Parts: sequence; structure tokens; C-alpha cells
Amino acid sequence: MNKLSVIIVNYKGWNALEECLNSLKFYSEEISLEVIVVDNCSNDGQFEVFKENFSNFKFILNSGNNGFANGCNLGAANASSDYYLFLNPDTKVDKHNLESFFKAYVNHQNEIAVLSCLQIDENGKLYKQHNLLPRFYTFFGLPRAIYKWIFKNKIATIFQENDTFLYPEWITGAVVLLSKKWFDKVSGWNEDFWMYMEDVDLCKRISDANGKIAVYKKATIFHKHGGASRINITTKALTKTEVIISKHSYIQNNFSKFSVFLLHTRLIFGVLLEKLLFSIIALPLFFIPKLQVNKLILKNYFSYLFSVVKNNTFISPRATKFTVLKS
Repeated sequence: MNKLSVIIVNYKGWNALEECLNSLKFYSEEISLEVIVVDNCSNDGQFEVFKENFSNFKFILNSGNNGFANGCNLGAANASSDYYLFLNPDTKVDKHNLESFFKAYVNHQNEIAVLSCLQIDENGKLYKQHNLLPRFYTFFGLPRAIYKWIFKNKIATIFQENDTFLYPEWITGAVVLLSKKWFDKVSGWNEDFWMYMEDVDLCKRISDANGKIAVYKKATIFHKHGGASRINITTKALTKTEVIISKHSYIQNNFSKFSVFLLHTRLIFGVLLEKLLFSIIALPLFFIPKLQVNKLILKNYFSYLFSVVKNNTFISPRATKFTVLKS
């Protein structure tokens, strides 16, 4: 029987987490499950409650809200198996699909480095998994759309597919299965990222090391869209700002010097222009919450850019790597 370490990073997503953990409370003759929950210091009194209610699972309290990558690495450091399944807390699994998914990876691990499976949301829709890695000429929305339209036949050849597997260039971090061997080979998740795009970066580094990325088409996991983030306007502004910051981190980590300068510049001016425009529009429309988010994003982004100049790094001030660099 193979052992599988299921690693879940949580931050105040207790309702979703409870459903996720309940879905993992089953006995299997094929898999020995080790469930590890890393709580990024939710500090709301629920950690001890969950630790008692799910006593068969391992709970680790992080030192702070250190982000997804750091939480994943902490979970992996405390895992005892040769296989890691990183799950979002807003996912739910069942015995049959998990057994099939894990068996597919074990049987194909010599050809596949990292594996995901089909994901379905609360509306019964499958997530799109034909994901291309960001390139210099596809990093932004409009150029990407034009590129896909012009080179649609070329792109179609990238996504090899058969009855069992789809081979995208990256998979979402909500469901990531890989061996300890591959995890160690690429030094785990990149803690330059606090949240968002760390999954793209992981797949890029695995691909650069000649590892194949795949999606198993014969197993499905439920994944509630946005179920563990964007709780209110402030949180939504924070997460949307971190999406932008993560793009800067990805640029810094994965492009040449000349491309880095051009992409950073394009991103900065594009974000400032867009958010400034929407913030002005929001002034007379103060009763529309969605528009007010843009003002908070603009404020957050200005604060981030000040940090970039002051500390000479594009790493998010929320990331643990930022703290290490400052010290």
C-alpha cells in the first residue's frame, strides 16, 4: 500500500476546510492517507477546535500568514511519504476518484512529473485546463488573445491529449500531485510568491528540468470557485493586488534582463492607468462596491511600488522571502 501525504494550506477558510477534511475521512485498501493541515495563523480560535475534531489528521500552526508557497513547503517538510498531494481547502474528494488519480500517477511517474485531475465547480462546470505558460508576447491579455487567434493551429499542437491524459504547460495549484523526488529536485514551491502564480512558476521549473505536466481525465475533484478568498471588499482588494504583485515576481524569476525591464514597465503603467480610471469613475458611483475595490487596489499598489524602490526587490512584502532579504 502506497502512502500519500495530503497537504492543505488554510487561512480562515474553516467552513470550506471542514467539508474538505470530512471528504478525506475514508478507509482505503489502496492508499494510506496522511492529512496535513497548515494554518497560516488564522488567529480566530478555530485551530484548536479543528485539531480536536479531526484528531487523526496532523495540524501545524504557521508563524504568520506567510502565503501559499510557504505553507505548502512547511507541510511538505512535515510529511512522511514519498508522494505529496497539495489541495486547496475549498476542494472535496471522494474515495474512488482519489484512488484512481493516485494510482494513475504512481503507474506513470516515470513519464509524468506533476499531475492534476479534472476539477468541477459548484455549477457543474469543468475548469479550463488548457493552460499556456506566460511568454514575452503573451504575458498580457490583448497580445495573448491576438497570438492565440493568429497561431491557433500551432497552439493546438502544444496540448497533446489522449483518452487518459491532457498535457497542458501548467496546472492550477488547487490540485497538485507530485513525488517527493520531483519536489526536492526543484526545491519545492518558490517563496518569492505570497499567493498566486506560484503554481505557474512551479510547473515552469519542472518543465525546465524536463518534467512533464499532465491532467488525468478519468478522475474529478470538486473545487469551489473563490471559496477560500475574497470574503469582503478589503480582502478582495488585497487578493487582486497580490495577483498583480505575483506577476511582477513571475517576470523577475522567469525572463531575461531586457524582457524583465519591458514587462515590468508595461505592467506598472497598465495597472496604474486602469485603476486610476476606474477609481475616478467610482467617485460618483460610491454605492457600487465592486467599483470601490479599484481605489483600494490602487492604494495597495502604490504602497507596493514604494516598497520596490525602497527595498530593491519585486517580492511581495507579505512573502517570507521578503523578510529574509530585509534581515
